[in-house]
Amino acid sequence: MPSQITNYQCPSCTGPLHYDGASGKLLCDYCGSSFSVQEIEALYKDKEEQAAQAGAAAQQEIETFQTAEGDWSFGEAWDAAGDGLRAYNCPSCGAQLICDEHTVATSCPYCGNPSIVPSQVHDMLRPDYILPFKLDKEAAVAELKKYYRGKILLPKAFTRENHIQEIKGVYVPFWLIDGTAEVDMRFNATRTNVFRQGEYQVTVTDHFAVHRAGTVEYEKIPVDASRKAPDAHMDSLEPFDYGELKPFSTAYMPGFYADRYDLEPKDCVKRADVRAANTAESIIAGTVTGYASAVPTGKSIRIRRGQIHYAMLPVWMLSTQWNDQNFLFTMNGQTGRLVGDLPVSKGRFWGLFAAVAAPLAALAAALLYLL
Repeated sequence: MPSQITNYQCPSCTGPLHYDGASGKLLCDYCGSSFSVQEIEALYKDKEEQAAQAGAAAQQEIETFQTAEGDWSFGEAWDAAGDGLRAYNCPSCGAQLICDEHTVATSCPYCGNPSIVPSQVHDMLRPDYILPFKLDKEAAVAELKKYYRGKILLPKAFTRENHIQEIKGVYVPFWLIDGTAEVDMRFNATRTNVFRQGEYQVTVTDHFAVHRAGTVEYEKIPVDASRKAPDAHMDSLEPFDYGELKPFSTAYMPGFYADRYDLEPKDCVKRADVRAANTAESIIAGTVTGYASAVPTGKSIRIRRGQIHYAMLPVWMLSTQWNDQNFLFTMNGQTGRLVGDLPVSKGRFWGLFAAVAAPLAALAAALLYLL
């Protein structure tokens, strides 16, 4: 039976290939040869098709066996350890690879060859788009060091002692959601006119009932489709430049990790609805101009969902450790935008608080004295 996974190897020396974002080509780690995405796609087209069919056949065999034999029980420890895992043989060295059931791209821990599981992105599971990595591992490390700068509440020792435990370039699955938001809003707006009348200063305030309604179209609101990816981090990595989206191809994946989605669109669309509604409300409210104030008195927002696209977007994940605590930082693999959680120095916090509070207390005392 054909292998269920595909290794991307150099046609010149059989060394492992990896996709290089700077050149947009696949480079050989050994001989330095480079190949276009189109060349590798053509070379591996038949192999990927065979691997996808082999994977589907193997899964069918497992399901048939389970149906025929009933539910098997190997004890709680075995069940917990093996739940949701798949075993494949590396085509290069024959080693067994144990992967999550959603794994699309990984690498062999023994020979280092990038490995793709085509059955995970075959037919109905195939993404519509992929956004290739532009920035490499060195750029991610440099951006992390830059991220520390100017953080006045960061403990001094953190920058020096925080050690990077793992850096992984990951294609994270996203749903990109299109649609429209129909907005109807009402405001109580005012205009104020101040003038003098004899010895008096007169203030006249006019009140207006303002009505605004409109339709806001939106395209490709991104919502991560992986339970592993922290939602707050993924939302903070935007924006992505969709002008560089490519039709999906596994040839962009060698050298990176990837999982297919494990959250269905129905599990994610509400997050997109909230973002669409908030943005549409802000846009419509922004059309109320020329008034001293405008207070919303009522609103109605109706979201109409349109097409949903499936895409793989590039993210660098950096796991670090300091004082026995783990910290996760994520970086947009296209733009370099980096986010993460940082510790706060209690000493610096209270020192800053005292520096701000002391002048304010002195000012308040002076004002009370004058009164």
